[in-house]
Amino acid sequence: MLEHTLNLSAFLLCIGLFGSITSRNMVRALMCLELVLNAVNMNLVILSDFIDNSQIKGEVFSVFIISIAAAEATVGLAIVLTIYRNRKSVRIDQFDLLKW
Repeated sequence: MLEHTLNLSAFLLCIGLFGSITSRNMVRALMCLELVLNAVNMNLVILSDFIDNSQIKGEVFSVFIISIAAAEATVGLAIVLTIYRNRKSVRIDQFDLLKW
């Protein structure tokens, strides 16, 4: 069971990294970043349960990561919506709004 969940987590991590590197859409890049964070959460929970199931250290760290991911998604989507209102596009290669 451990190998299957670690393989699933590695698969999610690879999809998230590939998507965030090759994505031209800002919303898609944020979604791929969420996939990476979910893969990390899976690893923390599974390995915490495998090593010592009487302590919940991995679950506590995963709750912190989920709260940070929620804040990141909120701020990221607010920035994307502001850029879309000004530029009518959310493409990353056209994102030069903050340049001097």
